[in-house]
Amino acid sequence: MNKNRNKILLLLLSILMSVSFLSGCTSKAEIATKEEVLEQDKEDKVVEDEYGIIVNEDTVTFIDGTGEEVTINKNPERTVVLFSSFIDIWTKNGGTLVGMVEDTSGRSIPGTEGVETVGTMGSISLEKIISLKPDLVILSSNTTSQMKMVPQLKQNDIQVIAFDYKFKDDYYKAVKLFSSINDREDLYEENAVAIEKEIQEIIGKTKDSNPPKVFLMYASARDVRARGSNTTVGEIIRDLNAINIVDGPNEYLEDQTFSMEKLIKEDPDFILVQNHGSDQEKVMKKIKEEAESNPAWGSLSAVKNDRYIILPKDLFTYKANHRYAEAYEYMAKILYPEVFNK
Repeated sequence: MNKNRNKILLLLLSILMSVSFLSGCTSKAEIATKEEVLEQDKEDKVVEDEYGIIVNEDTVTFIDGTGEEVTINKNPERTVVLFSSFIDIWTKNGGTLVGMVEDTSGRSIPGTEGVETVGTMGSISLEKIISLKPDLVILSSNTTSQMKMVPQLKQNDIQVIAFDYKFKDDYYKAVKLFSSINDREDLYEENAVAIEKEIQEIIGKTKDSNPPKVFLMYASARDVRARGSNTTVGEIIRDLNAINIVDGPNEYLEDQTFSMEKLIKEDPDFILVQNHGSDQEKVMKKIKEEAESNPAWGSLSAVKNDRYIILPKDLFTYKANHRYAEAYEYMAKILYPEVFNK
């Protein structure tokens, strides 16, 4: 009787040990599986905290200029770019084009030879875009006429990047996004990281100098405006530790407002002009009408000291893009000749 009972107890103990062993194996297997999944996720997906760009094996996800999360397939074969400042960023970061907006800057952009144009910035043909059968269209989220095209582009199964580009950080993000989409993230190092390093070195050289006072003027054939630090060139001036008299409490010099009387009162060290438009004769005529013809113009320190300067269009009217460091150095040489022109 006791022998049978012992056999039964031994059998039960063996069963319990087997179940425990199998359970332990299952737990270890589950843990191993979870670890493998996590490792695979790390390989398949990289989150760039700085720009919020998620790079997967076949797609790139980011927040576009409208605040919407967008996922774009990598390596598009047929791309159309509708904003001229994006053309060379796209081509320099591994992209190819089948169509683009007409570039009026006169620049020679490698990778655009023989590419079809779909109109000018003010008159883009949606029908022409669709006829090119693109798989991706890149446009400006700040251009109403372009944003109106988005629903119809999507209806034709065309992916869309609507991007906002105003400051140099927007340029860096565009480089990161475009190079990731084209599987050429090595170009991000060349066209963004290296440029940022150059810019910081230039800025560093200005920190021990007395900050000059600057008036930034934007001139076209239609009008003359004041420009503050909330603009592309204004950011460069601010980064170089100069004082833009348009900033601060000067309501009379706010963006798009120009007061000759108050300009004379502030008497800046430099007057810098961004000129916009293809007809330079008309632009210079407008500047003469709005500013130079004033009898007090010649009394300004900037004018008397030959510090009234028309900025080159290729660096300061159009986006400098991969030439950003060159633009910073050019401006630094103007504002701090004692440092940069030795």
